[in-house]
Amino acid sequence: MAPVAKKALGDYEYDLVVIGGGSGGLACAKEAVQLGAKVSVLDFVTPSPQGTKWGLGGTCVNVGCIPKKLMHHASLLGEAINDARAYGWQLPETVSHSWEQLREAVQSHIKSVNWVTRVELRDKQVEYVNGQGYFVDSHTVKAVMKGGVERTLKAANIVVAVGGRPKYPDIPGAVEYGITSDDIFSLEKPPGKTLVVGAGCILWFFITTIFILRENIGLECAGFLKGLGYDATVMVRSVVLRGFDQQMADIITKDMQHRGVKFLFKCLPKSVEKQNDGKFLVHWADATSSEQNSDIFDTVLFAVGRRPLTPELKVNAAGLHTVPESGKILAVGEKTNVPNIYAVGDVLHEKPELTPVAVQAGKLLAQRIFNKAKLEMDYENVATTVFTPMEYATVGLSEESAVGRHGEDGIEVYHAYYKPTEFFIPQKSVESCYIKVICLRREPQKVIGMHFIGPNAGEVIQGYAAAVKSGLTMEILQNTVGIHPTISEEFTRIFITKRSGLDPHPQNYPEYLNLFLGEKNIFYS
Repeated sequence: MAPVAKKALGDYEYDLVVIGGGSGGLACAKEAVQLGAKVSVLDFVTPSPQGTKWGLGGTCVNVGCIPKKLMHHASLLGEAINDARAYGWQLPETVSHSWEQLREAVQSHIKSVNWVTRVELRDKQVEYVNGQGYFVDSHTVKAVMKGGVERTLKAANIVVAVGGRPKYPDIPGAVEYGITSDDIFSLEKPPGKTLVVGAGCILWFFITTIFILRENIGLECAGFLKGLGYDATVMVRSVVLRGFDQQMADIITKDMQHRGVKFLFKCLPKSVEKQNDGKFLVHWADATSSEQNSDIFDTVLFAVGRRPLTPELKVNAAGLHTVPESGKILAVGEKTNVPNIYAVGDVLHEKPELTPVAVQAGKLLAQRIFNKAKLEMDYENVATTVFTPMEYATVGLSEESAVGRHGEDGIEVYHAYYKPTEFFIPQKSVESCYIKVICLRREPQKVIGMHFIGPNAGEVIQGYAAAVKSGLTMEILQNTVGIHPTISEEFTRIFITKRSGLDPHPQNYPEYLNLFLGEKNIFYS
């Protein structure tokens, strides 16, 4: 079907101007033009302190989810090579990996996505402006383009989707010599011995769900770097994956340690100094004893949080309300305090910093603005995955959060260790293969949290996330016939509760299963 010619509302040049060409902003823009709106998207990438820049598409495509998953997969392939020998594959004693080849392949894919995105905007008649936007007033935005040329755009509606950028700690040498997730995926030379500073994750707690913010990138980077053959050390200020279920976080930490990733717990970086040979001397202090330590690294990667790009927007000129501590935009749903200005994605206060969330919110917002739709974004029970070597995926509440809201006597926690069929022949450790289901204790035992550590965790939890949103109960889960042999079926076989005190390791299942079938009450009491 031929594109519909667009005509702006009233006295404005555009029906909608979107500031930010990431996942959420692009989704909103493309949905809006399908509804007949005249739309312009502004996008501009300020180079990182190390000079890294990228194309249209935002954090996820360029320096987030996509390159991270590709490098994670590359590291898993190295592990699979070792497993292959046990399955009869005749391979050389040693195999090598080329960082340069991986980087080039990843960057080539990213550039292809950048190009496809630009073509798609052109085909849909979304105007793309490669300029950094800022507010003049609530209906006027200026775009600063290359060479300092400015262009003014007036719009009936404006959507802020600028996302954020990584923070640096306020210590000597951090900005000058450190890198962040903005840089790691395009490093020209192999990272070598790497210190990753930061392994936490901030969560915002609400009535029925948890909001996860993107700070686990450091742990994921340490995991794939070690898998690719590099020395990796993680410096943690407080706890690993702070805010996630801490039992699961502890299992992930121990698994990474078993794989050779080093951890410096309760430590704070103090300075980074460049040496004559190009390496970096890092000084740090023990947060509990104040003991001073130092070591030499080839690369120092900071993963200590992200800041929203609201200062660059000059939000005060439009009268937008932001949170003083974080700079994030206050909104009810996606509607700000200014009637014609909206926001989606990472820039929003107390909303999950996850790409699919921004995409869904952007689409629904466009429908409400231009199609008089009523459906709001549902931010509850959003599933997520941490792509560590042994992946961890979750939907719903952590055990700590569930206890905090319902009390220990108000919940039941089912759990189990399991052994993937693929692990038997190579005799791989299963100490980290663990699942947990948290439900309300009272009948019908509604499921309020599911946690999975194991291969392809995200693929497993994605389907269960739909079930949790639909009101999944333990009876339904246990009456579901699993697909055999799969790791996902372990959720349908789960029957041991923590309250029972029984050993959840699989070698005890035959004995327990007979009891379960005969006297189910001992497992639920």
